[in-house]
Amino acid sequence: MASRTFLATLLLGLVALTCAACVGSSPTPLAPALRGSIGVPHHGVITDAVELPMQGEGYRLLRSNGVRWGTAGLVATVQRAAAEVARARPGGAPLLVGDLSRRFGGRTRGHRSHRTGRDADLLLYALTPDGRPVRSPGFVEFGPDGLARLGDGGGRSPASSGARAFVRLDVEREWLLVKALLRSPDAHVQWLFLARWLEALVIEYARARGEDPELVWYAESVLLQPGDSTAHADHIHLRVACAPDDFLSGCLGGGPYWPWLPAVPQLVPPPDTDLAAAILEDLLPGGSAAGARTAAPDSAL
Repeated sequence: MASRTFLATLLLGLVALTCAACVGSSPTPLAPALRGSIGVPHHGVITDAVELPMQGEGYRLLRSNGVRWGTAGLVATVQRAAAEVARARPGGAPLLVGDLSRRFGGRTRGHRSHRTGRDADLLLYALTPDGRPVRSPGFVEFGPDGLARLGDGGGRSPASSGARAFVRLDVEREWLLVKALLRSPDAHVQWLFLARWLEALVIEYARARGEDPELVWYAESVLLQPGDSTAHADHIHLRVACAPDDFLSGCLGGGPYWPWLPAVPQLVPPPDTDLAAAILEDLLPGGSAAGARTAAPDSAL
């Protein structure tokens, strides 16, 4: 009996070591159930990705570099949120959308994450200093006063003047975007990475408007200045959570699973003896009976 237990344990170990190479990479004959968003955002791939069109209601892509694929939920969430902002505040410039993921995920130039189709960079809405909406100047950093100076880094100086110009954060549209993302029926927000001083401006605006305190608390929970990259003062990095069923096909968290998210399916493992017998049945000629015969000589010693 002890020999059979040892053999079953050994077989379990071999199967686990073999399949470990598959998990988080791609579907294989050893792990055919892996599909969709596989792995964690900084180490994984995606299958069945959906392409975000170059432009749509209320948004347009910043670049045509092919990094515009994501889960169906992520893509629908971006489209829906941009459209809601455009309808709520017509006449403004569209939301500029930066990189999502490559078609099959994996490493993307300039990003540590963006590998599993659950990440999207959303540039910030901008106004002129006197309050007129303008097209986003690109990746320019907004300071604690909500102002960004053009002509430095990724900014552009107005053609009509050699002097440096400023734009300011359109806090109203930014809050409308955050609210639309949080209320999306297509996917659940896990993180909105944003510099803490810009988060303060957005949250202060929401409170001043008398927005639902529960929604504001939700926003404060998911808005975060990352500690392992830039402060994100030039865009919001949206990350959606794994859907409950996605956990069964290879999606891994990469962050907290907030208490307001749908419950994750709980798998109850079978007893060790049943699991060992099933493995022996599949891998040894004659199944568990062969395992017993294999163990017999040792038990006679």
